[in-house]
Amino acid sequence: MGFKCGIVGLPNVGKSTLFNALTQTAAAQAANYPFCTIEPNVGDVAVPEPRLTKLAEIAGSKEIIPARMNFVDIAGLVRGASKGEGLGNQFLANIREVDAVAYVLRCFEDGDVTHVEGRVDPIADLETVETELMLADLESLEKRKVNIEKKAKTGDKEAKEALTLIDLALAELTEGRPARKAKVPDDKRRQWRMLQLLTAKPVLYIANVDEASAADGNAHSARVVEYAHGEGAPAVVISAKIEAELALLDEDERAEYLETLGLPEPGLNRLIRAGYDLLDLQTYFTAGPKEARAWTIRKGWTAPRAAGVIHGDFEKGFIRAETIAFDDYVALGGEAGAREAGKLRQEGKDYVVRDGDVMLFKFNV
Repeated sequence: MGFKCGIVGLPNVGKSTLFNALTQTAAAQAANYPFCTIEPNVGDVAVPEPRLTKLAEIAGSKEIIPARMNFVDIAGLVRGASKGEGLGNQFLANIREVDAVAYVLRCFEDGDVTHVEGRVDPIADLETVETELMLADLESLEKRKVNIEKKAKTGDKEAKEALTLIDLALAELTEGRPARKAKVPDDKRRQWRMLQLLTAKPVLYIANVDEASAADGNAHSARVVEYAHGEGAPAVVISAKIEAELALLDEDERAEYLETLGLPEPGLNRLIRAGYDLLDLQTYFTAGPKEARAWTIRKGWTAPRAAGVIHGDFEKGFIRAETIAFDDYVALGGEAGAREAGKLRQEGKDYVVRDGDVMLFKFNV
């Protein structure tokens, strides 16, 4: 599994520039990694993972296959979009399908790029976007509530549970708060997700700054970071213009350009990591002569469930997982060295996979 992140924002905030940087990065990666274009508005990008290259060197792998993630460019969001302004509700279906939503916020001054609201105020932009999503959620819930109330009155247990969750969401939304603020019981999380609320999805904030502010941010981005901190959400400061330029350079030129800007790595790398942290994702590896590959799973998953990401039969017929910690794999020169040193562990069904584990699954179907 990877994860799908929707990119939303008002016009002229740099959303398209950022998305173009992502898709250009994906196109550049196509020379080295398996790549497919899903849709014109979806960028399928390899997750940066330096550990994978090291594993491939040690295992003598012919191919390196990174984990993937999708960025979805969600168009049509302007003030009044929930009521049909701009491209209207065209953006709603795309947002419902994503795992997280990234708000691109304009944090740069440029007289040549007009702002739809006539000013640069990233927090006001954020509130406009959030309001449109909340209005869309309100309308959706109010329409569904009528039918579910009828079913609940007949004693339908599922309808009663759904009605409780709908009322919980409506209580937040009518107070001007997104649905993700609701306190949902752990045993109701699955039903809550089935409501497909736009504002129940986790969010991260992207402060799009000018080139001169890429390394240290500016006053506008500082407001975004402060706001995100108060929300317990991640914020990433990026210059979309720089990212678009980086995407067109080869590896050596990219490193040189980053050095001149005082940046240790592309902002897109930080964006991907922020997304992983937001959704509690982590990586485990498989490595051998044929390929070295990264697999994305959620933190807390057991070995059989992690095996199921490769193939359902691996999970169904799981016997055990031969497991080596990444650091041990590298320090001891691979599987053989780890086995001799007693660092290759036989883990069973209850083992909770750790980030960086190098695994070989034994199964029988």
